[in-house]
Amino acid sequence: MTKNQESSISDTNGGCGCLLLLICIGVMGAIALPSFLNTAGKAKDSEPRQYVASFNKVQEFYYAEKSVFSTSIEALEIGLKTETPTYKYSLRATKKAAFSYAVSKQKEEKSYVGGVFLFPAKEVVPNAAQNEIITTISIICEADSPGTIKPAEPIYKNGEGVCGTGTTQVTK
Repeated sequence: MTKNQESSISDTNGGCGCLLLLICIGVMGAIALPSFLNTAGKAKDSEPRQYVASFNKVQEFYYAEKSVFSTSIEALEIGLKTETPTYKYSLRATKKAAFSYAVSKQKEEKSYVGGVFLFPAKEVVPNAAQNEIITTISIICEADSPGTIKPAEPIYKNGEGVCGTGTTQVTK
């Protein structure tokens, strides 16, 4: 074999390696793209979930300090807005529970609701006074369908929060 023939063979092999590398990169990109797009969609969900989780946590502290739940976002003094470009936020409180809402302003996004419930001491400590409160529990629920309607509130049942009709638990 002459030197020119050897050079020609090795150039062809080097070219196949580059082509193989490009094919592998293309396949890996095709596999990773759906995962990347899914992550981008989850980032959209993070705003309302973070707001509702913050409202839940601050309501627990607010109750511990004042023995009542707050009925307004402003009274919580945490600096969160009542409205962003994609969601409207609001609170509702009763004597035994506080609810926070993240209602979508866009038909294609899901809405969220959080609940904080007073947890009776009687369920944990059998000898506790009937009306003694020991702690709070919280839950966050996501609407099963996208839309601009306020989701059903969770309820307190058998020692835990339970999502309302048409919603699914995201976190406790």
